[in-house]
Amino acid sequence: MNLYHCMIELKSEARALAFSAAVDGWMAYLKSAGLVLDWRLMRRKLGLASGRHTDFLLEISLPDMAALDAAFALLANADEQAARRYDQMHQMIAGVEVGLYRPYPDPAQRERIALI
Repeated sequence: MNLYHCMIELKSEARALAFSAAVDGWMAYLKSAGLVLDWRLMRRKLGLASGRHTDFLLEISLPDMAALDAAFALLANADEQAARRYDQMHQMIAGVEVGLYRPYPDPAQRERIALI
């Protein structure tokens, strides 16, 4: 399993509940396509955060790297319904920072694997 971690800041005119509904629509679409295992959207509580922590945190569980690649391919070749769902969510985002995580310690010890 891999965890795609998105720290999101909304545009000033965006509404949090509308964003939440749009994320639900897009993530439900990806989940129904079998590309994500699960996801959760969280909002900073009481405005407490330090440094670069944003207002929203979206965590997406993926079965493997192939699923992440397939999700990107789906977006690149999206039909009208998928594109509309993605756009509804994405148009409210002012900025996003992402990271890809995996369980650790890893049985394959991937830190020691390199191509060169």
